[in-house]
Amino acid sequence: MPDASDGSHDNAPESANPLTGTRIAFVGAGVMAESMIAGLLKNALIPADRIIASHPRDDRRHRLEERFGILTSESNFEAAAGADLVFLTIKPQVLQAVMRQLSGRLSTDQVAVSVIAGAPIEVLVHGLAHPAVVRVMPNTPAQVGQGMSVWCTTPHVADEQRVRVQAVLRALGEELWVEEEKYVDMATALSGTGPTYVFLMMEALIDAGVHMGFPRRIAEQIVLQTVSGSVAFARDSGKHMAELRNMVTSPGGTSAEAIYQMEKGGLRTVLSRAVYAAYQRTQILAGRERHDHD
Repeated sequence: MPDASDGSHDNAPESANPLTGTRIAFVGAGVMAESMIAGLLKNALIPADRIIASHPRDDRRHRLEERFGILTSESNFEAAAGADLVFLTIKPQVLQAVMRQLSGRLSTDQVAVSVIAGAPIEVLVHGLAHPAVVRVMPNTPAQVGQGMSVWCTTPHVADEQRVRVQAVLRALGEELWVEEEKYVDMATALSGTGPTYVFLMMEALIDAGVHMGFPRRIAEQIVLQTVSGSVAFARDSGKHMAELRNMVTSPGGTSAEAIYQMEKGGLRTVLSRAVYAAYQRTQILAGRERHDHD
């Protein structure tokens, strides 16, 4: 079992808002950065004038300025300079170039926070020439404040800095700190890629409804609420998934017949293989990052 915390830290300051006075930079201003900024401002965790984001395109910077009232810059270094938390919200293919721009230029009291899939901490530490690094694996539901973020830190990240990072991630949904980086790789395959599995199953259920004769919009409404309600029920009940499944499976009933067909088709095995394949892909990407850096 992972040696993970529940997100609480014994040495955390008791401030009502740990981000008071904090400056945050987003190096790269794509969808994830926009979601994080929206969450921070929606929860009134930090004023807009203490957030800065960098992006090479004028139109993208103007959009962020108009929507959020934040500061923007074309320069990645200019955005990072003076920020307490420097979020690397860039595409993996530009990581090496961005690290060269920032290498050795972050001060000792700054923390670099990477949300880049497949970028190991050791690559970030060496590429940035900076020891205080956080690695986070968020997922797409973060865009609506329902994300799952799994994260770890280097020993050089102080407790106060951890609490700041935690506050940002909580604006996106739930967060879980883990002691070992390997669990972030595992989370990439389980929670990071997880929405893909759920969306595919939902799509298949909707198509099945259409096949039976439902109009697609009605099938979508039924499936969306069924999935949403099932998640809420599972969360509130605290019961094992098998127990919940048994509650709705009567002998010789419709659920029993459906489960028989899914088991016959190897649904569990396919899902397990899919998750493990995603995990192996994470390892390959991490290896490429190490090779590219070397």
